[in-house]
Amino acid sequence: MTQDFDPLAAETFDSAHADYRRLREQCPVAHSEAWGGFWALMKHDDVVAAATDSQTFITSKQNVVPKVAFTGRRPPLHLDPPEHTPYRRALAPLLTERKTAALEPAIRASCRRLLAAMVAKGGGDVCADFSAHMPVEVFAHWMNLSPEAIEALTQVGRRYNIAVQSNDMDATKETSLLLYDMARNVVADRKANPLPVDEDATSALLATRVDGEPLPDEMIVGTIRQVLVVGLIAPTVMIGSIAIHLSRHPDLQARLRADPQLVPAAIDEFLRLYTPYRGFARTAVCDVTIRGRTIPAGEPIALVYASANRDPDVFENPEEFVLDRPNMKDSIAFGRGPHMCVGAALGRLELIVAIEELLAAAPGFALDGEPKPTRFPEIGALAAPIRFELA
Repeated sequence: MTQDFDPLAAETFDSAHADYRRLREQCPVAHSEAWGGFWALMKHDDVVAAATDSQTFITSKQNVVPKVAFTGRRPPLHLDPPEHTPYRRALAPLLTERKTAALEPAIRASCRRLLAAMVAKGGGDVCADFSAHMPVEVFAHWMNLSPEAIEALTQVGRRYNIAVQSNDMDATKETSLLLYDMARNVVADRKANPLPVDEDATSALLATRVDGEPLPDEMIVGTIRQVLVVGLIAPTVMIGSIAIHLSRHPDLQARLRADPQLVPAAIDEFLRLYTPYRGFARTAVCDVTIRGRTIPAGEPIALVYASANRDPDVFENPEEFVLDRPNMKDSIAFGRGPHMCVGAALGRLELIVAIEELLAAAPGFALDGEPKPTRFPEIGALAAPIRFELA
């Protein structure tokens, strides 16, 4: 089998996007020998088709490239419809725009505290000092965790985040097991002290019935474990990527500072331009032929959302930041189909508030060193060093 690209090759912050441009043009259904071999869909239409066809392309065999799930199945992402549906149905009412809007004061307070510490020392790493912490605090708040549990999740969540993005399998396994322990503790506590199901994710899962039967305990633990981290990594990477873009474009910084009402539309375009995922995976249940290439049944397929969202067949001048694109509805930053991100409203709110507060923290900021890229399955910033311009 040919090797069309090497995801293990050294990357800069921008280099993967250049490689994906080549693949979209020359090899849109690509194959790599890495991690035992996998396929990668580069074009928007192909990614959308695979994401929406859950009969042909299943997620239950392998949900991410490289395979990082060592410790059991975690709904809803690791299950196919209709098995995944009760878990999504329990979580979705707690993640509506109306529900998540109530978290805005907590998000803003967290952002201001973390950024004030950075401003006091003149700068820092947007990822390590800011965006790795805020989403953990917000998620812990959303999950009604105790102050002690919030502190523990902050520590372990940060270690897990770095382990996954640094491709450190031993540390990933270790911290994943610690997150499972936390999830078990949350479930045990909610069994003893249930909260209203319209206010608490764990209580909602425990109250869910399918054909009169409760959901299996280990699957509820797996769901909580999934929820603990799925909302940590993407915002960390995404906020870092936006900070890098704004550092490179002080004119855009100034424009958004002068008119903060533009920030929500800017976030939608940043989500398209710096979509933080390239490794969400599916497995075809039968041989499939896409653009003349046949993918055998049972082989993992990466849906490269980050490439799809820069497809020139869908987005004009796709490598450029364009505020108020006419076809933003075509962006697949939060996925498509039955596994579309259930927490999209919360993720978008976190990004809006984070960038509003970053822009408000100082009159300007600039890069203060070379950004460090994350690795598969994410794409974006692992480190984004900036210095604040205080004058």
